[in-house]
Amino acid sequence: MNRYGLMMAKKSVRDALRLDEVDLSTLDPAGRPIGPRNKKEAAEDLVATGAELEDLQEALYAEDTRAVLLVLQGMDTSGKGGVVRHVMGLVNPQGVRIASFKKPTAAELRHHYLWRIRKALPDKGHIGAFDRSHYEDVLVPKVERLITAAEVRGRYKEINAFEQELADSGITLVKCFLHISPEVQKERLLARLDDPKKNWKYNPADIDVRSKWSKYQDAYTQALKNCRDTPWYAVPSDRKWYRNWAISRLLLETLREMDPKFPPPAYDLEAEKARLVNNDPLR
Repeated sequence: MNRYGLMMAKKSVRDALRLDEVDLSTLDPAGRPIGPRNKKEAAEDLVATGAELEDLQEALYAEDTRAVLLVLQGMDTSGKGGVVRHVMGLVNPQGVRIASFKKPTAAELRHHYLWRIRKALPDKGHIGAFDRSHYEDVLVPKVERLITAAEVRGRYKEINAFEQELADSGITLVKCFLHISPEVQKERLLARLDDPKKNWKYNPADIDVRSKWSKYQDAYTQALKNCRDTPWYAVPSDRKWYRNWAISRLLLETLREMDPKFPPPAYDLEAEKARLVNNDPLR
């Protein structure tokens, strides 16, 4: 077993990335706290991870009693869409439900902020992925001062209760904070402006949000501290290949622990084999 294999045997990715003490200033966005040391190793491991993920997903789908929800939060360009493409793309799309949450519409604003979230939850047997999530409705209002400090605290409590409700209903949450540096964000925003095929991904409002970087880091810190009854995982996201590898492994370890089982047949197996052998539709 090589050094990488020995390291993985000693410690899980969930243990390595779990946020126990929330201090974003101590987290390295370009770090590789566990796992492959280069892109080639990560790509090779992703193939094996994908094969096992697909098998576990099929069992989850067949079992049809539980679900998984991958929550992706992070600053613009941290790679939420990239994770959806590269990680969720490893499994059968029939068993996946993906939702993206942007600025609430007028219709959504007429409801409680969790209304649109509930509508997008994965069905039993499915893996869901949220590109942004219910946390948007505490992060943005806090930074933009759209709600009071008391309302912010109230939303933390509501989110904790909501996530407990999900757990009680059989939905396992995997909450990932995609940690990116302002320097890499600048590089990625410039890349969108330099490439005509990526111009559509650029939003001038991104600069306005970027100018409030420290305020958003504080908002994330408070949300991560106050809403961790379900654990958060801090995923270094300056390196796209490492981000994708880490989240694929978080998902894999979660499904391994859930250990979904294929249900036994609800019919006499041998009798059905005999029927099929003796059935000749052309006779």
